[in-house]
Amino acid sequence: MHPHPPIEDESAEGGIPDEDFGVSKTRRKKEMHDLQDMGALLIELNNERLNQLTLPDSLRDAVIEARHITKFGARKRQLQYIGKLMRDVDPAPIRTKLDEWSGKSRELTAHHHRLERWRERLLADDAALSELLGDHPTADGQRLRTLIRNARHEHQADKPPKSSRALFRELRDLLAPNADEPKDEIIEDEDEEAF
Repeated sequence: MHPHPPIEDESAEGGIPDEDFGVSKTRRKKEMHDLQDMGALLIELNNERLNQLTLPDSLRDAVIEARHITKFGARKRQLQYIGKLMRDVDPAPIRTKLDEWSGKSRELTAHHHRLERWRERLLADDAALSELLGDHPTADGQRLRTLIRNARHEHQADKPPKSSRALFRELRDLLAPNADEPKDEIIEDEDEEAF
């Protein structure tokens, strides 16, 4: 009898492939930090968007609870917990949805800035209105002239920018990125001053 069974050569066929040795500790930590970062993005989502994601109840509850934690150490522990819970979830659909929202937000922000630039040009230069009406002949020129004149008077009199906001809304309707999109998806500029 042999005290130990004979050692078989694992390099022969049927040996253990390199992939079976597992993932390195560095890679596991990177994946864990990536999941925590994704969890931090989930915390920043509003309830409507959070509900659009297919998440287990425990993860959804942890995300909602993390919103109320203000202490740095406690928040960090909660993010680690969210990262741990996310190990049991396929992160690909969540990442895809977050990327989609991020892209849409960038597009809407760029459109918002374009509208602000138009408003500033209209308030600063009379020739800008002619250019706008030339590009968009269906625009109500009389209404735009009235809003521009009133916005200038409001600014000079240090009054609230009511007409400037109305001008922004007119531009938003006139320069909508797609006619199919609902107007309420476009970022509103209700509180910013025109000048």
